[in-house]
Amino acid sequence: MPAEVTSAAQAAFALRVPGAVTARAQPAPASSGVRDTFENGAAFLRFAADDLVVELEFTLDGELLTLAGQLSPAEGVARVEIRTPEATVVREPPGSGRFAATALPQGWFSVVCHLADRPPVATPWTQVRL
Repeated sequence: MPAEVTSAAQAAFALRVPGAVTARAQPAPASSGVRDTFENGAAFLRFAADDLVVELEFTLDGELLTLAGQLSPAEGVARVEIRTPEATVVREPPGSGRFAATALPQGWFSVVCHLADRPPVATPWTQVRL
């Protein structure tokens, strides 16, 4: 097997979160007035797993992305990881469940919510390019 294939497989395997529950993509409620598409330099994405809802809004700042996130309910969320293949940004949301990150590269991302009393919840790897 070529070395680059082995390296790519090892890198992909390292990105998984053992024991995590995968959140599923959800449409934004029509009455919310939020964007659920990639247009006008912004994207709104919504994911859910059990009773946890993860809402993510990406905006373009030059060539990089800014992320504003909201977790509902916010109780029991100890840590949020915003992951890209290149780096991971860690946030500890306050009681409001809001978090943010700046200067993220466009491309693939996943958000992992580490919860105090149950397995972590991870969004699927999703490509964001605005």
